Amino acid sequence: MKDIKERCEAYYEEIVAIRRTIHSHPELGMECGKTTDLICSCLDRIGIPYRRTGESGVIADLKGTKAEADAMVLLRSDMDALAMNEATGLPFASEIPGRMHACGHDLHTAIMLGSASILKEMQGEFAGTVRFLFQPAEELSDGARYMIEQGALDGVNICYGLHMDPFAPTGTIRMKAGPDWAAVDRFTITVHGTSAHGAMPHKGADATVAASALVLDLQSMVSRYCDPMSSLVVTIGSLHSGTAWNIISNEAVLEGTCRSFDREIYERIPELLERVVTHTPQSYGCTGELDLRRTCPPVMNDETIYALAKQSASKILGEEQVLEAVQEMIGEDFACYAEQVPSCFVHLGSGAGVPLHSTTIQFDEASMKTGMAAEVQFALDALEYLENQN
Repeated sequence: MKDIKERCEAYYEEIVAIRRTIHSHPELGMECGKTTDLICSCLDRIGIPYRRTGESGVIADLKGTKAEADAMVLLRSDMDALAMNEATGLPFASEIPGRMHACGHDLHTAIMLGSASILKEMQGEFAGTVRFLFQPAEELSDGARYMIEQGALDGVNICYGLHMDPFAPTGTIRMKAGPDWAAVDRFTITVHGTSAHGAMPHKGADATVAASALVLDLQSMVSRYCDPMSSLVVTIGSLHSGTAWNIISNEAVLEGTCRSFDREIYERIPELLERVVTHTPQSYGCTGELDLRRTCPPVMNDETIYALAKQSASKILGEEQVLEAVQEMIGEDFACYAEQVPSCFVHLGSGAGVPLHSTTIQFDEASMKTGMAAEVQFALDALEYLENQN
C-alpha cells in the first residue's frame, strides 16, 4: 500500500498544473466563478460530492467507509487573488492586468485538491467525514462569514487551515498555540472643516491641520491607553485633503488600520478611536466622523488542536521540520471559523524570501508536497482523535 508521501509524489505534477492554471487566471473577492468552475470539475473527476455556494465557493464532503461516525474535520483553502500587477516574469504569470496571486491562494487551492484526491483513495481507512471548504474573498475578509452563513461549519468538530510562509524553508511547517495572526480593524475618518482663502486661515477651520494632528494623536492609543506589554499597531495608510494650493481645506479623509492580538485591547479599539476622532479635530475648530469596520478577530489556535496538528506534522515530516511560528500582525479571516470551532492555522514553508503581497513573490512549488502530506495526515489523525473521544 502506498504511504501518504508516495501518494503526494504521484499527484504532484497534476496539482502543479492546476496551480499554474489558477495563477494565470486570478480572480478577485467574491467573483471567483472560473476558479470555482475548475474546482468543481476536479471534484467531479475525483468523485467527491459537493455543494456550490453561489457563483463562488464550494463545500465538499468525503465520508469515510471504515465505519459509521458523525465526526467531521474541515480543511479550508482560499481562492481569491489581489488587485496588483505581477512582476515575476514567470511563464505562467497572470494574464489579467491588475490582478495577481501574490498571497499563495492558488497553491492553497491546488494543495487541497491534491489532498482530496489522496483521501478519496484512502476512503476505506477512516471513519467520519472530511469537509473540503474552498472559500472566496479572504483578502476582503468577507469570505469566511459568507461561507459560515452557507452552512460551512454545520456538523464540524475541528477546523484546519494552511497558509504559505515565504520566510520558512520548503519542507517545513511553522505553528503555534494561542494567538497567531492579528485582529484587523479598518477605519475611515472624515474631518469636516470650513474652507477659506489660503492667505486668510483664520477665516476658516483647516481640515488639513486637524487631520495632521489626528495622525499623531492616534498613536496615543498605543503609547498611553494600552498595556505596554500588549501589542497594538495603528497605521494611517492614506490621507487626502484639499482641492487647491491656495484654499484652506474643508474636508480631509484618512484611511487606516488597527492590528491587535489581545482580546481586551481588541474590544477597546472602537472606544479609543472614537475618543481621539471626536476631540482632536475639535481643538482646531473642526469635527471628526469615524467609520469603523471590524474586519476580523485574531486567529486563535486551540491548545488541544495545535498539539494534535503538531503531532501529525511531526509524524509525516519529522520533528525537526516542525517549527515554532512567530506572531505577525497580518490578518486572516480563518479567525472567524476559529471563533466557533476548535481550530489550528499552520504556516507552510515555501522559501520565497520576499513578503506576501509582493509583486515579485515566487513560491517554491515543491512546498505543495509538504502541504498535501500535512493536510492528509491531520485529517486522518483528527478523525481518529474524535472517534476516541466518543
